Parts: sequence; structure tokens; C-alpha cells
Amino acid sequence: GAYQDLLPLFLLSRFPSILYKWMNSQYKSDYGKFRLTAGKFYGDVVRDKGLQTSENSKFYAISSRFKPFSNKGRSLVIQYTVKHEQKIDCGGGYVKIFSSNLDQKNMSGDSQYYIMFGPDICGSETKKVHVILNYKSKPHPMKKRIRCKVNVDGFTHLYTLILRPDQTYEVKIDNEIIESGNLEDDWDFLPPRKINDPTAKKPKDWDDVPHIDDPNDVKPEDWDEPEYILDTTAEKPEDWDNATNGEWQPPMIKNPLYRGQWKPRKIDNPNYKGVWPCPQIENPNYSPDFSIYSYENISIIGLDLWQVSSGTIFDNFLITDDEQYAEDFGDDTWGETKVMDELFTHPSPVLAPFWTESGPLYSCSRSSILRKQPIVQQPFAAKVSSMYVVWKDGSVSKFRCPLKIKALAIPLLANSLLLTSL
Repeated sequence: GAYQDLLPLFLLSRFPSILYKWMNSQYKSDYGKFRLTAGKFYGDVVRDKGLQTSENSKFYAISSRFKPFSNKGRSLVIQYTVKHEQKIDCGGGYVKIFSSNLDQKNMSGDSQYYIMFGPDICGSETKKVHVILNYKSKPHPMKKRIRCKVNVDGFTHLYTLILRPDQTYEVKIDNEIIESGNLEDDWDFLPPRKINDPTAKKPKDWDDVPHIDDPNDVKPEDWDEPEYILDTTAEKPEDWDNATNGEWQPPMIKNPLYRGQWKPRKIDNPNYKGVWPCPQIENPNYSPDFSIYSYENISIIGLDLWQVSSGTIFDNFLITDDEQYAEDFGDDTWGETKVMDELFTHPSPVLAPFWTESGPLYSCSRSSILRKQPIVQQPFAAKVSSMYVVWKDGSVSKFRCPLKIKALAIPLLANSLLLTSL
């Protein structure tokens, strides 16, 4: 089936088109089901609704189609939020971008995609952010490794990928740049610009052995090398017949004094010159391609993943060419959600008022928030870059502020000056 007219602003594109339709793949009959929910905790029950995985140990495959476009000559920004409410132990949280040629009903892990981007977690070893880009019908993973530093705390996180016409890119988490660089440098799309000169030869006197045997080291006199020795305690059996069995020999046993083959210790080679630097020449097979960043007929965004423990919520999908708009959109959606996520789940109640860089804002009790009993003092609409909360256990949290902060309540505490040093 498809989700239609359910999401207030679920997929937004400035190319332009606003879509609400998601189609489940029928490639397998046992795909996991998505449900529409804001989850266990949220800032706004309507705005924070997203697609949530609902069944454990399942593959999921769902996609949404929009008007085809090309990002040639302009930036491509792919952005969405992921909330691993179940504090995921193993499963994907990434999205895939496809061309208009994709058969959505048969979308699977084998379907060719343009871009695969987002977090992937499995145990303590795999906690990375995929950035896989298709080039000439072949997927190319990023050479750098981006670790999911903040993706297992159960909160909502914002993921952003930016590809630019100058062949640069940025990866953001929570609107902060965590990786950037050049597409040609950080992926193996093209042959290297330079290669070793095949005609060059290492000089005969070039010593590239870093360590050598110590010529002054001598094997100790008591070094016992035989691994096996005759068992001197063995006795010939009384019924042993030399004529029939041959001359009796005691069996061999493991030598308890065996120390292995003696080798002289290693010392630094005084003649070591390092690794020989082979001269480089221009690679005749290299040809620059200034269109690596661009894709034609971008038309579908999809979720094609496996999860052991379900509960992940995907929301706020955005595809645009406007980097500033994406940042503002992230602040206005994820920003508010992020603050409320942490307020709802922090183990300690608020001790002092919220403190912004402009001064105290308001204060509230965690229990009042959880009871959803807003006692609005004054709406606060100013745009501030960050705010601080001091908790009763003495810890301090710094939040990046959304564009508009809604006052939730409760009389200001008398000890508001507690935060003047921040």
C-alpha cells in the first residue's frame, strides 16, 4: 500500500514538489511494516510524526517518487532525521536516492541507486555513516570513515549530505560539519592523477630494511634447540622380541627445555634510508571528470534496510539545492525536537532557568513537561544560537536553539543567577 495525505510536511523539495506518497515494495512478501507515529516522546505529536519500523528482525523497503530533476550546475542537499528510539543495536538508518527508472514495487537491495547516505549500526564494531555514490553504474564507498558518534542515544538526529558543482562535499550531523572535502580525493571514482614511473629503478645501494640482526649477539651456551628428545625413563617391554620387532628404541617426548630456534636480536639498521620514493609521472589513463557530483532524473527516495530491533523513526526528508534553507529547515524541525527529546528523557529535573546567550529565558520542571501542563509565562520568539540548562544533579546541557522557542512553563526559580558565569 501507500501512505497518502498522512504527513503534514514529510517530503519537501524546492524543485518544487511536496509529496506524501510512499509505496511499499512487493519484492518480498515478508517485509517489515512501517507505521506513522511520533514515538514514545516528542516535542509536537503532529509535527514529529514519521515512518517508524515496527517489527523486529525484518527487512524494510519503501519509497516515494517525485518530479524528476537534475542537479547539474547546482548543489544537491539531501537531509532527513533519524530517531533510534529503541537505542538500536543492529540495523540501518540510511536512505537511498534513485533515478526515475526504479520499479518501486520491486525495489530491493539489488536495485541500482544513485546515493546511499546515513547511519548504519551493528554492535560495537559497525557504527558508521555511509556515503556511497554511484559513478558509471558502480557504487563507490567513501574512503574516509565517519563514525556514528551520536546515533545510539535514542534521540532525534539530523543528517545532511551536500554535493556541489565545484566537486566538494559536506556531511553534517545535527547541522554541524563532521566531514568535508573533494569528491575526487575521497572516493575512487577516477584513476590516480600520478603513478609510479615504471622505468625507474631503485638504486642498488638503497637500503630499505629498517632492522637487521645484531652481529654482536651470540647464542647462549645453554640454549637447547631440539624440540623432541628420547624418553630416558622409558623401559623396554619384557615381551619385546628384537628378532620380530627390531631393536627397541625409547620413544621421543617433548623437550621441556626447548626454547625454539635461536635468532639474534634485531637492531636499527644504521644504513636504513627509508622506503625508496619511486619517481611519479602523469598517469596516461587519468582524465578529469567535472560532472561526478551530478545526476540525471533524480526522482525517488527510499528506505531499504534491515533492523534487528525495530523502532527507528524517519522524518523531515528534504531534497533541495538551497544549503541555507536546509540548515534553517533543520533548525526549525529537528532543532525543536532535539531540545524536547533531551528534556523529556534527562534523568535529573531542571534546577535553574534556561539560559541563553542573551540571558535567562524561562524555567520549567521536567515533571510538568511530562504531564504536558504548560503554564506559559511569555512566548519567546527571538532567535538565539544556543541555550543552557542546569540540572539538579549539577550537570549542564547546551542546546542549539531552534528558530523559535516556545515557553513551556512554570514560575521562574529564585536562583536564576546561578548561570551568570556561563
